[in-house]
Amino acid sequence: MRRRDFTLSLLIAATAMRPLLAQERTKQRRIAIVAAGGKPENISEAGSSFWRAFFEELRRLGHAEGGDLIVERYSAEGHPGRYPDLARDVVSLSPDVIFLIGNQLVRAFRPLSGETPIVAALGDPLATGMVESLARPGGFLTGVSSDAGIEIWGKRVQLLKEAVPSMNRFAYVGVQLARLGAMRHAIESAAQQLGLAVTGASVEESTSEEYHRLSAALVEEAPDAIVVTGGFGAGIVQLAAQQRLPAIYPGRFYTDLGGLMACGSDATETAREIANDVHQILGGVQPGDIPIYQATKFEFVINLKAADALSLTLPQSLLALADEVLE
Repeated sequence: MRRRDFTLSLLIAATAMRPLLAQERTKQRRIAIVAAGGKPENISEAGSSFWRAFFEELRRLGHAEGGDLIVERYSAEGHPGRYPDLARDVVSLSPDVIFLIGNQLVRAFRPLSGETPIVAALGDPLATGMVESLARPGGFLTGVSSDAGIEIWGKRVQLLKEAVPSMNRFAYVGVQLARLGAMRHAIESAAQQLGLAVTGASVEESTSEEYHRLSAALVEEAPDAIVVTGGFGAGIVQLAAQQRLPAIYPGRFYTDLGGLMACGSDATETAREIANDVHQILGGVQPGDIPIYQATKFEFVINLKAADALSLTLPQSLLALADEVLE
C-alpha cells in the first residue's frame, strides 16, 4: 500500500472512532427522582428554588441532563397509597441512583431497591430508625437530614403566637399524624407551656377529597391559627387562605406559594448537598460510606402579602427575626 493510501486509511479509521470515543466520554447515567407531592414536571430548574439549586449544583459538578445524565421524574402527587407501586416501577428500571424526598418514600423503596443507591432528604434519620449512624449510614442509603431537631416544633408554635398575639387555640394538621408521635408530643408540650388549647387534625392523603374533610374539621374546631406539619401540597395554602387562618409551615416552599410564615432548613443548602451525594455515587463511592449531612442553615420567612390578605399586622419584633420578608 502506498504511503498516501495508508495515511488516508488511518484518517478514515480515526474519523470512524470519534463517535465511539465521544460516546465513551459522555456515558449517560440514569437518576430517578421521586417526590411525595406536586407534579413530576415541576422537578426542574424552572420549578422551586430547591430544584433550581439541585440542578445548578449538579451542573457545577460536571453533570447535565442530556449530557451524562438521564433524569426520570416521578411523583406520588400527594397519595401515600401510591408509594409501593411507585417503588416497584422505579426499581424495575434499574436506575444508577434513586433520589427520594421524605422518610415514608424511603420506607417504601428500601425493601425493594436491593443494592441500588438511594439519596434522600430525610427528617431526623437517627430518631426515626432510618440509619444507625450519621457518620457511616451503611447499606445503600445516604442523604441529608433536614430536621433541626424535634424542638423546632415548639419554636414554630412560639413564632405563630407572636404573629397572632390573640391566639388562644390552634390546630396542627398533617398527613397521617398517627405516625408522628414525637412531633405531636413536641407541639402539644409547647402549647401547654404557652397556655394554649390545641387539637390535631389528620388526613390520609393530600387530595381534594381529604382537603374537603380537613376543611370541615377545622370549621368545627374553629382554631385561631394552624401549624402545618408536612406532607401537603399547594392545597393546604389555599385552604388556610379560604378559612382566613394564619399558618406557619415547615419550609419556604409554602410561603413561595402564598403561605404566611415558614420556619425550616434552608432548601438550597439541602439541594446542593444532595447533588454532591449524587456526584460522589456516580464517581463510584458507596452510599453507605457517605456521611449523612446535618442541615446547618435554617430560615424564617414571612410573606407580607399573605398577612395583608388576612388583615394581620405583624409586630416589628417578629419581622426583625425573619431571614427574608416577601413583599
